[in-house]
Amino acid sequence: MEKLHHINGQFTRGASTETIAVDNPANGQIIGHVPLGTPEDIDTAVQAAKSAFDAWKRVSASEKAELLHEASRKMRAHAHELIELLTREEGKPLSENEEEVVWTYSTFDYYAELGRHSRGRVLPSTEDGVLNMVIKEPYGVVGCIVPWNYPLLLLAWKVAPALAAGNTVVIKPSEMTPLTALQLCEIAFDHLPPGVVNVVTGDGRTGEALVRHPDVPMIAFTGSLSTGQKIASIAAPMMKKTHFELGGKDAFVIADDADPELAARAVAYAALINAGQVCTSTERVYVPQRLATRFTDQLVDLVKSLRLGDGMDAETDIGPMIGDKYRQKVIDHIADAKAKGARVLTGGRAPDRPGYFHEPTVLVDVNHSMKIMTEETFGPAIPLMTYDSFDEAIRLANDSIYGLGACLYTSDAKKARRFFEDVKAGTIWINDPLTDNYAGPFGGMKYTGGGRELGEEGLDEFRETKHVHWDIEARPKPWWLPYHKEVRP
Repeated sequence: MEKLHHINGQFTRGASTETIAVDNPANGQIIGHVPLGTPEDIDTAVQAAKSAFDAWKRVSASEKAELLHEASRKMRAHAHELIELLTREEGKPLSENEEEVVWTYSTFDYYAELGRHSRGRVLPSTEDGVLNMVIKEPYGVVGCIVPWNYPLLLLAWKVAPALAAGNTVVIKPSEMTPLTALQLCEIAFDHLPPGVVNVVTGDGRTGEALVRHPDVPMIAFTGSLSTGQKIASIAAPMMKKTHFELGGKDAFVIADDADPELAARAVAYAALINAGQVCTSTERVYVPQRLATRFTDQLVDLVKSLRLGDGMDAETDIGPMIGDKYRQKVIDHIADAKAKGARVLTGGRAPDRPGYFHEPTVLVDVNHSMKIMTEETFGPAIPLMTYDSFDEAIRLANDSIYGLGACLYTSDAKKARRFFEDVKAGTIWINDPLTDNYAGPFGGMKYTGGGRELGEEGLDEFRETKHVHWDIEARPKPWWLPYHKEVRP
């Protein structure tokens, strides 16, 4: 199966004859090829988006809302084929991809309505006869660089608010999961005016060409810290607006009043969904000394019971990782931890089978000298560290360059309040990890990046703010020059 670029409302071959092979991470078999986009392809897409912008920004909010709802309806009608292709391309179990597709089309419904009702506000004026307004305006062409771990959801979190705000978009999907992005565009956006939504497939060179293009005033990117820093260095001299979510090393603190069985189930979910390949995955777990044995036993038993397999199998709990280099990073982090004194209680190996599988792993006797506690692992590994006091737990949770999310399991309201006030992270989950809310902003602090997705904050990321001060009667002012003369109407 070969897919072409989606530019100006049509599929086109592009300037390059080179292609990128897309494989199934469950077995390594090639499932399709896409063009390796060139700077010329990026320019074609940007010019299409630029040409469409003036008309699109003037489409009424009500009409935009209906067009976005129609995109959602088309996604919903083709949900089954999107779920299956996503599972073959990215590896998550079918049930997880069903949730991703639901979130994807629901995001378009959410921003359809938020965009319908949000343009700015009227301010109290400083004098009679003067009108003051705050108007939110689109940037223009937005470059959306989408990662592989949630290739439809994170596309929607960028594209839906960007369109609702009146921007046009050029999407660069990950080279590992481009097929579902192209399928989504083919299904959902053919009713939009030509040039409003464009997709150019390719690798990091293609993405860099999008960042460098002078007619793209805003870049929205989810991915690694190192790539985000490179994008920032390119964008800064051109004063481009950047919207970053650059990863995390999320902590999960178990309070001393927690039920060990329920806490273990919560941790297993937060750490192992999508084989741990989630920006908000639990990557550090802190357990009080008095609960350590009971909690650890419960967690190990649960993890041992999970089934590793092809995401297309309905019985699978944990699918493959996306590729060998990502699996190797997990192997390296576990090896580093073991060399420094950590013990593996279950898992710890890459099984000898086709595909990019790694066993779900639980480690103990870890500390912050180990990579697995300080660097983003992005895989199915759960390191457990004990603590003596809640003060120590909060200090450990904050001991990271990242600040995306953090979890707490407790029934103590005082501990919950202390945690959400003192932990430096963009999202705090208490007793319900990794649950999102369309109306709640998502994003991080510190090295995780800047900007928010979802909620009204997510819409504002794609809008510039303009203040209008209007004297409706056009009267002369007594403070105008020259000062020594009386000014009369």
